[in-house]
Amino acid sequence: MSLITWFEKGMTFKDYVEAMKVNKVELQTIYNEVTIPEETQQKLVQLQDKSWKVVVLTADWCGDALLNVPVIEKMMEIAHIETRFLIRDENLELMDQYLTNGKSRSIPIFVFMDEEGNEVKVWGPRAAEIESLVMELKKDFPDKEDPNFQEKQAAFFKKMRENFVGNKDLWNIVIQSVEDRLFN
Repeated sequence: MSLITWFEKGMTFKDYVEAMKVNKVELQTIYNEVTIPEETQQKLVQLQDKSWKVVVLTADWCGDALLNVPVIEKMMEIAHIETRFLIRDENLELMDQYLTNGKSRSIPIFVFMDEEGNEVKVWGPRAAEIESLVMELKKDFPDKEDPNFQEKQAAFFKKMRENFVGNKDLWNIVIQSVEDRLFN
């Protein structure tokens, strides 16, 4: 299936948010509060004539999507780039073309395409700087067989969600990472 066909199958941002069952309030908080720096806005405006589109593989339960989707949606609105959202587990044929490290179905994945549906850029699932932060926080994580694993994992996810919503520096890291990907 072509990227255009996947795009046409996807939900608008509004429809995606309306369908969310998890992290909806947090995602809307980021979307409503994120400010794209003027310098980045000026660069994004340069993309308006390219007629790009973006298909996003995501899921409402995903912490990285909670952070990245609203920030990047704001950026795409400035660039007049239409986005469409596909739920990862309902679209594995496409997801399996964008595996992280060739093996993981990590999300969100943003696939930028030109007006003919040719892939132009891919971004995701998270900014390198945030990946380093997550790996640092996970370094003392117990093995999956450890009786405390589920409790530690739940606490970790809760802390990450709180950081993603409350730490605007992380939002700016995402903005810079996407800007670097689109313009370098």
